[in-house]
Amino acid sequence: MAKSIDKSAVVTTAVVSIGPRHTVASFDVDAQNCFTPVCPDELPVPAGNEIVTELNQQAELAQYRLGSKDAHSPHAVWVADQSHPPLSPVKGKNVDVYWPLHAVPGTKGFTLIEGLPEVTAYDFFVWKGVEPDMHPYGACYHDLADTKTTGVIEYLLVNKVKTVLVGGLALDYCVKTTALQLAKANFQVIVNLAACRGIAENSISEALNDMHQAGILLIKSAAQVKNSQ
Repeated sequence: MAKSIDKSAVVTTAVVSIGPRHTVASFDVDAQNCFTPVCPDELPVPAGNEIVTELNQQAELAQYRLGSKDAHSPHAVWVADQSHPPLSPVKGKNVDVYWPLHAVPGTKGFTLIEGLPEVTAYDFFVWKGVEPDMHPYGACYHDLADTKTTGVIEYLLVNKVKTVLVGGLALDYCVKTTALQLAKANFQVIVNLAACRGIAENSISEALNDMHQAGILLIKSAAQVKNSQ
């Protein structure tokens, strides 16, 4: 398990100039307690509860703040048990592997990390994985084939957003997939690594490379980003 995200040659240390604030959105991807040590029996990402300051700082650069949550049924087909260990394959059109149960509405794990806004304070919010036979990673589509939109992309287009600053949990799964979906929709995507934490060294490195290859800008912190006038 990785305690923090490895920096590599694909991560820029330069100051990044983005458009004026009204063309920028920030996105808090699945910044929930279930992905932090606060909920050790769910899917705790090491230091996952230490991203709040950076998420709030990147939001100050944006006109619009978006968020997402996993919202899962305790009866989901992908819930791991003794016969089906985590990360073993599960059959289904919109599921891939078994996971420990997490992010059940009404539980501590479902709630946002302390220090983030109330859900109602966000400009746009997505709940994903509600169906018991669906387990999407990206926040832009409900299905794994990226055909059932959640409305994120449409919201950004209607509001003439050009740049999206992305952070959340976990870097190597939901953050990566969301960032790739946004890049494919032709937004300038900047992933703030200080606002993310990842699960494993190998998958973190793969995520960084995948995002870099897709033209996504990887930065160390929000302090590198400046709005143009």
